[in-house]
Amino acid sequence: MDFFDALTLLGGLALFLFGMHVMGEALEKQAGGKLKRFLSTLTSNPVKGFLLGMSVTAVIQSSSATTVMVVGLVSAGVMTLRQSVNIIIGANVGTTVTAWLLSLTGIESDNFFISLLKPSSFTPVLGIVGVGLLLMSKSSKSKGIGTVLIGFATLMFGMETMSGAVSGLKDVPAFGELLLKFSNPVLGVLAGALLTAVIQSSSASVGILQALCSTGMVTYASVIPIIMGQNIGTCITALISSVGATKEAKRTAMVHLYFNLIGSLLCLVVFYVLNAIFAFPFVALAASEMGIAVIHSAFNIICTLILLPCGGLLAKLATLTVRSAPEKEEFRLLDERLLATPAVALERCRATTVNMAEDAVGSLSQAMDNLFNCQNKAAQSIRDSETRVDEYEDKIGSYLVRISAEPLSDQDSRVTTQLLRLIGDFERISDHAVNLVESAEEMRDKGIAFSPDAQRELTVMTAAVREILEITLRAFRDGDMAQAMQVEPLEQVVDLLKKQIRLNHTLRIRKNECTIEHGFVLSDILTNLERVSDHCSNIAACLLEMSRHEALDLHKYLEDYKSNNQYFDEEYKKFRKKYSLLPDTQPPAPQPV
Repeated sequence: MDFFDALTLLGGLALFLFGMHVMGEALEKQAGGKLKRFLSTLTSNPVKGFLLGMSVTAVIQSSSATTVMVVGLVSAGVMTLRQSVNIIIGANVGTTVTAWLLSLTGIESDNFFISLLKPSSFTPVLGIVGVGLLLMSKSSKSKGIGTVLIGFATLMFGMETMSGAVSGLKDVPAFGELLLKFSNPVLGVLAGALLTAVIQSSSASVGILQALCSTGMVTYASVIPIIMGQNIGTCITALISSVGATKEAKRTAMVHLYFNLIGSLLCLVVFYVLNAIFAFPFVALAASEMGIAVIHSAFNIICTLILLPCGGLLAKLATLTVRSAPEKEEFRLLDERLLATPAVALERCRATTVNMAEDAVGSLSQAMDNLFNCQNKAAQSIRDSETRVDEYEDKIGSYLVRISAEPLSDQDSRVTTQLLRLIGDFERISDHAVNLVESAEEMRDKGIAFSPDAQRELTVMTAAVREILEITLRAFRDGDMAQAMQVEPLEQVVDLLKKQIRLNHTLRIRKNECTIEHGFVLSDILTNLERVSDHCSNIAACLLEMSRHEALDLHKYLEDYKSNNQYFDEEYKKFRKKYSLLPDTQPPAPQPV
């Protein structure tokens, strides 16, 4: 093997790793929505958790990526340590899919149809189709499929290049002597672990081992301990990812390490004991690509059968290793590790925005309760809540900007933009809560008291605003578009109430029942309440836009919705009757959100 063969080997490895990265990233982007749906199926049931981990890893072609995602979810408090155990075990089995794909390079047959299964036969076709889809298609889904095909073709071409580059090593005695040393279990495990730790991909290191099989000098005696070591080496990615994470996330990474470490030791001990007794003849045979795929799968399946029922013990062992209670952190859902899986990160961002929305709505509701009986403790609580909502906006906004820099599907890209708009509206609602507190404090400090009629009218107004807040929050939190459709009719009623209350106050001034000073405070209160309903209208319109998966001219949409729309007219009449300012009408009691 000369200098140029070594250069070709490195070039083939570069293509192999690049192809795996491109294919995995494209598959992850295409499966973004499915990954989010998978999250909703999280369960402590071992079998379902195992299947979830296996499925996600088979899709994104990387157990390391799945494990890092799980570490992030545990750190964010979305998943428990016990749930993560089953998913990690499933990820180890899911990663064996890559080895089976790579084993196709070892197919040998004169049959035309069987020869078509060889990568050297179908890889050029996949490359041509992929480039065609990428360059000619206007659909983002087709472009994504094209990228997957190009990544797979590049991966296979890199594999073929590596195999060709090392084929000359079969005539080098020193290479055979080196491989013979790896038949020593300790050296073999160390070599596999070190190689995988360096390139941070067990699939890639298995591919390199399969490429070396083309020399005919790699025996199963060397392959078995190297594969065991590769499974241990792949844990380095999760361990690095857990640095600076919560205690629970660190424990999740340790579960991954313990599973592979214990599984490797058990399998090595059992295999070498049985080999000493029965002297398996295949051990001295030259390994094939298919044989390596079989061993890789068999090892992970056997480990799963042994350790899946012991998931609780693995979790306890990790807890004993990483002691002390898990930290309580604010904004735990916005874990940076999830940015490696943008679709999942976006879902966590939405969950954090729900927390922000509940805080903003709660502070506004508290401010309305505090309007006629201003208490310092309640006022400070509302200001603290507003500060917290401001921090939410800053953290979520920064996180969304970072997500937008990642490869996203068109739908996820739209959701990112719309969430940025929503957090602005929720933040403004909390600002209006503080404005109401200031009005209440002014009334208290100046000894201003509204007339009974003015208080009754404001009670009706606040009841209407309370309901529009509750409807808006339910629509956003539950994704209920039927609720979102009710916001605009009620917003129109709030606008009408504002005009009617101002008119009634003007009439009372003429009768000397109220003063202009009262009017200034009343005007501020009405303006803040009316603007809150405007923000609810913006939020509802944005939710409807998201549900239709298309950009809308919101101004035109709202105008069309209000014009000649029987549903809008019926809802408007219902709310107008419900929140009438007639003296004999009592506003309904607010319903809990």
